[in-house]
Amino acid sequence: MSSITTKDGTEIFYKDWGSRNAQPIVFHHGWPLSADDWDNQMLYFLAQGFRVIAHDRRGHGRSSQTSGGHEMDTYAADVAELADALDLKNAFHVGHSTGGGEVVHYVARAKPGRVGKAVIAGAVPPVMVKSDKNPGGLPIDVFDGLRSALLANRAQFFIDVPSGPFYGFNRPGAKVSQGLIDNWWRQGMMGAANAHYECIKAFSETDFTEDLKRVEVPVLVLHGTDDQIVPYGDSAPLSAKLLKNGTLKSYEGLPHGMLSTHPDILNPDMLAFFKA
Repeated sequence: MSSITTKDGTEIFYKDWGSRNAQPIVFHHGWPLSADDWDNQMLYFLAQGFRVIAHDRRGHGRSSQTSGGHEMDTYAADVAELADALDLKNAFHVGHSTGGGEVVHYVARAKPGRVGKAVIAGAVPPVMVKSDKNPGGLPIDVFDGLRSALLANRAQFFIDVPSGPFYGFNRPGAKVSQGLIDNWWRQGMMGAANAHYECIKAFSETDFTEDLKRVEVPVLVLHGTDDQIVPYGDSAPLSAKLLKNGTLKSYEGLPHGMLSTHPDILNPDMLAFFKA
């Protein structure tokens, strides 16, 4: 297994497939998953001649189960160390959900020449939780509910989320994939309960507004209009507006986990953006 050891001694697991001379794409997974959530995209872009890289965020998947560092500053610092270790130049960064927040936070701070383009899909920026500054956000009670469900029975909670709102399998006529549900559960249960618990605060309360304003590279913002996890109206259109070079692409009726349910639609759109 490939891994780097960060300055604080954390082992970050990563996959790195393809020619070292090819254009690199780095994938950033959502909560509470792992690099495995990107298998479809990694195989697709590998076949297109790209170098594809995906890491397990600290406390997730095969990376160290640390007692701290489960917030965006540390997540972004871990990515910076991975980019340095692999000496990535002009990389494309793709983030889903929490991973989209990680991408924005990292790209806003990345060393010159490290990042070429970015994609955020079903992503948490600008900020999820409701406040006076963000009246369209979700009440803190929603995130307290996630914490309570995780504390009460994480194993059952990690069946309920993918079986219902994450992939839109709770919608009438939805084509349910038991494999996606089982794989979501498998990835989630590989990670650390403390990391998953603390990451809820990171993805719901971090305000990415200033990060979005600082990002100079082209960013493609993808979002499904039936996203039941990160509501469309308070996320993608606002992020696209804050970005200097942002492009919004909406998908009517698609769910939060659309990269897994509809890769046949999303992958070619990302490819077109990368080739433009």
